[in-house]
Amino acid sequence: MMKMIVHDLQQQEFEGWINGEQGELTVISDNGTIRQCMGCFGCWTRTPGVCVIKDGYHNLGELLSKSGEVVIISECMYGSYSPFILNVLNRSISYVLPYFVTRNGETHHRSRYDHQFVLSVHFYGGDITGAEQETARTLVAANSVNLYSLENNVYFHNNLQSVKEAVL
Repeated sequence: MMKMIVHDLQQQEFEGWINGEQGELTVISDNGTIRQCMGCFGCWTRTPGVCVIKDGYHNLGELLSKSGEVVIISECMYGSYSPFILNVLNRSISYVLPYFVTRNGETHHRSRYDHQFVLSVHFYGGDITGAEQETARTLVAANSVNLYSLENNVYFHNNLQSVKEAVL
């Protein structure tokens, strides 16, 4: 199974993190071309499973379906992800179907793939408060349910070196 790393780091910050053979690895980073989800539902109706925006991020749902582990590295912003990470998650909606199911008394999209992955989120920032940590844990747990992940893990780091050591 593939491991996918989604990060909001600058290219020079992430350079050199992946040394040697890491098996099947996909890295999603901000190359400056990602566009906002338009909410057109084209990934559900016109091109099922694939976003209609052809900017290099159109196959995020498919990539999730091939991942055994998804690692998100994000600056913690008020207990949430950075704008780039939020955009990647929004653009990944093709991973699920437009139909709804009720699970644990909540309404969720039906799964498109018979697949689950482990979700690990590494938040970084020098001044993450306890309230922001609580909000972030709640958010990741909700994302985990919506994405049908096997489990979720949330970590908080004061610096990028500790993120690197934890991820690799």
